[in-house]
Amino acid sequence: QVQLVESGGGLVEAGGSLRLSCAASGSASRTGTMGWYRQAPGKQRELVASITSAAITNYASPVKGRFTISRDNVKNTVSLQMNNLKPEDTAIYYCNANVILSMIPWNAADYWGKGTLVTVSS
Repeated sequence: QVQLVESGGGLVEAGGSLRLSCAASGSASRTGTMGWYRQAPGKQRELVASITSAAITNYASPVKGRFTISRDNVKNTVSLQMNNLKPEDTAIYYCNANVILSMIPWNAADYWGKGTLVTVSS
């Protein structure tokens, strides 16, 4: 069983910063791509940022230059540093990880955390 546990959400004023963290535990001995998604009220869940095991990153256009994703492959953690937050960043942020369950035979699956709420006041 794999668990993803997020932390670091909260309430912040516009222009402020927050850091989200996510730890994979259980059977998550190795993880592939990890990422953060968000879902605002009335909207679909969308990709915020992702990072491969080789540290190749990808960002959604609205957060480029403001958010930074990073990971620790030994600890199986992924973090999202969010700077210059805007009210439109308000959403529930979900951690996602592609977990390698076995290599022979190859078996991998996507897992999600329960989400952490980020609220940015204007």
